[in-house]
Amino acid sequence: MQPDHATIQMLAGRIATGDENAYRQLFRLFYKPLCQFASSIVKSSEPAEEIASDVFVNIWKNRERLLQVGNLKIYLYVSTRNTALNYLNKQQLQHFSLDELSVELTVADNTPEQLMISGEMARKMAEAVNNLPPRCKIIYKLIREDGLKYKEVASILEISVNTIDVQMAIACKKISESLRLYLPKR
Repeated sequence: MQPDHATIQMLAGRIATGDENAYRQLFRLFYKPLCQFASSIVKSSEPAEEIASDVFVNIWKNRERLLQVGNLKIYLYVSTRNTALNYLNKQQLQHFSLDELSVELTVADNTPEQLMISGEMARKMAEAVNNLPPRCKIIYKLIREDGLKYKEVASILEISVNTIDVQMAIACKKISESLRLYLPKR
């Protein structure tokens, strides 16, 4: 589960003063989600890990400026997106579209709710999510898996909150239709 905005901003303040423990804590919180986000853009895990690492190196190098950042979570995702797009440009792969993102849903920490879902149903759920259209899938992943708010995702992907709302409705409808095939009839 992602920490709240106040906790993240408190970490930013500590990092700005050179607190290495706060930096490590931020890294542990966001490295894996940023790798997954970068991987959805560059479609390869090795460069994605380098991209996420570069974002964190830049955070540390420019730590004094963190106090000017209004929302560090959005800043991290936008920095990752921009670094990934720069990587693609260097690779002569300049065309980028939300509809081309490849996103794999990962299983988060087990919560009591998740423990109640059978292994088969969890597999069917992941399959339904992975069958979503690319734009739906990245939006669904950022909101449901990474815990971002609609407004944050809209800012990161440079699309409207209304588009996020529509895409989440489509995702939920398609997932529920897929799962309806496996649920027992009442």
